[in-house]
Amino acid sequence: MTFTDWAIDLALIGLVVLQLRGRRLTTRMLLLPLVLVGWAGSHYLHAVPTAGNDLLLIVPATLAGLALGAGAGVLTHVDRNSEGEVIVRATVAAAVLWVLGVGFRLAFQLYATHGGAESIGRFSMRHDIDVTAWVPAILLMAFAEVLARTAIVGWRGQAVRRGSRLHQVSSA
Repeated sequence: MTFTDWAIDLALIGLVVLQLRGRRLTTRMLLLPLVLVGWAGSHYLHAVPTAGNDLLLIVPATLAGLALGAGAGVLTHVDRNSEGEVIVRATVAAAVLWVLGVGFRLAFQLYATHGGAESIGRFSMRHDIDVTAWVPAILLMAFAEVLARTAIVGWRGQAVRRGSRLHQVSSA
């Protein structure tokens, strides 16, 4: 893992953890995670292998990211403060889902680069997965998580700006 890999993972975790206290919803807040995963994709995602059982790894990983991101987005409060600004406040549950996804990817990267490559290779051979399928699986999981959360929080922020009650999440 490079310093940049660490920085991206820690920045993604920090973006949501900082929102536990509540932060004003800005375009920058919505775009930064997209820029981070976009940069990672442009540097690491060169192809999506589809031979053998590659898609049996890639598709569930992508869907897991989508579910974690959607859950984190839905569990994030979006409302106005007393000054009328749209505020985003991650709940503990939203932060847990987000950190679970980012943390899993970080742990996998650490394992793969610090002694686990051989066992990942054996697992891949036994299950007819091209070893190059792991990078797209992890990256597409990250893309799906970031896109889902960003889209939901952005949409809910627009609903608050328009005065709609669609942003409310039942606490029951």
